[in-house]
Amino acid sequence: MSGQPNTRLADLFGLAGWSKGELARAVNRQAAAMGHPQLATDTSRVRRWIETGEIPRDPVPRVLAALFTERLGRVVTIEDLGLTRRGRTGTRRDDGSVEHPDGVPWAPDRTAAVLTEFTGMDLMLNRRGLVGAGAALAAGSALSGAMHDWLHSDPALTADAPRIDDPLHADPAGFDRYEAAPIGSQEIEELERSVEVFRAWDAARGGGLQRKAVVGQLNEVGGMLSYRHPDHLQRRLWGVAANLAVLAGWMSHDVGLEPTAQKYFVIAAHAAREGGDRPRAGEALSRAARQMVHLGRPDDALDLMKLAKSGSGEATLPRTRAMLFTIEAWAQASMGRGQAMRRTLGQAEDLFVSDKGDVPPPSWMQMFDEADLHGMQALAYRTLAEHDPAAAGTAQRHAKEALRLREKGRDRSKIFDHLSLASACFIADDPEQADRYARLALASMGANSSHRTWDRLREMYRLTGQYATYPKINELREEIELALPKGLPKPRGGSARA
Repeated sequence: MSGQPNTRLADLFGLAGWSKGELARAVNRQAAAMGHPQLATDTSRVRRWIETGEIPRDPVPRVLAALFTERLGRVVTIEDLGLTRRGRTGTRRDDGSVEHPDGVPWAPDRTAAVLTEFTGMDLMLNRRGLVGAGAALAAGSALSGAMHDWLHSDPALTADAPRIDDPLHADPAGFDRYEAAPIGSQEIEELERSVEVFRAWDAARGGGLQRKAVVGQLNEVGGMLSYRHPDHLQRRLWGVAANLAVLAGWMSHDVGLEPTAQKYFVIAAHAAREGGDRPRAGEALSRAARQMVHLGRPDDALDLMKLAKSGSGEATLPRTRAMLFTIEAWAQASMGRGQAMRRTLGQAEDLFVSDKGDVPPPSWMQMFDEADLHGMQALAYRTLAEHDPAAAGTAQRHAKEALRLREKGRDRSKIFDHLSLASACFIADDPEQADRYARLALASMGANSSHRTWDRLREMYRLTGQYATYPKINELREEIELALPKGLPKPRGGSARA
């Protein structure tokens, strides 16, 4: 008992709208349903949890996490409720001490438990048809501050350190938990192949249709990780967990579940580091940075990219470093920093061509090819063109080259390329060409489950406003308005040009 109020639990309790007595009764019912009929919670215990910071014994924290998850319609973890026992407080880099967001970073032996718990509750939300809304994204500075020392430290030394007092470390319990058992190399190979299948599906059709399958697979891997396998197998299994967590995060981002996506990216970084793969951990954090730029928070993205680049380590291949630089350039473009963006993209190009290919790229980098390099350059220049219209021509050139190089099966990327091209044409005062490329994007979007493509389409729609008196463009605007899926925000466009 800390003697201090549990503000996290108090805030979520207020959002849920229960009385203390109602929550106590709900805990008893849920515990019985989870196989703990002997549990007897009352109003006074709930009061102590909230007002004096008392942390209840297992399974109560897991029961509470399940109740709040269902009540609020988004994943709520034990960490979110402030119900984890910590032996130390995280410290900030140089400005005093602050509490780390969501218990980041957690102790090494907690990663499998956090992974299993979070995926289990995510699956529970899926099953009940709830949406993961209402949570707040952690700021990039908070995440990078919390994770800086941890990502730069030696995982082997950390693993040998004394265990922090954590009653859950021996029980990575969750919901829908896979009944874990030791596995061999053949099973891990099958898991690695499944990652490739999910990755290809995501690239072609978007994240919405397979997200639940990826989360379920990740939940199973979390159960497997509760057993200690030989080191070479354990590292590969952590690699599978990292790859699946990145995919779960990317798919969640693709359908607008932003706080859920961020949590998966952080879990992926933890899993990669547990497996000794710092470049993979850096790439996972770069996904969180891309998410931030997409959401209009480029300053947070730059904070995360600084950590992703420095934390990736010296083993990072040139092509991976090139990819990291393109994300940083997009964030700079969003802030109108044209000179910095061009310099950063120049570094990305130099790194990309310097990669001799003598070292095979890891599986998670095989999607970043020359087409992707041009696609990211097109996006950066198109974004900068909002501040400096002269950049629109360069955006068009890169988008056309990306489309020329795109391989079959990269349908979502082609949609983004067409939208970058159409937007750049509108900015360059070429509505005829813009209309053509916008229609090519629109024709493909119905077969794709990516909400991000619709987000980008709305950005392009805004640029059509000054051409609304043109019959062709007015017709395009009407088609876009009709095509938008139900439940998504309607597009906003400027006024017609006088």
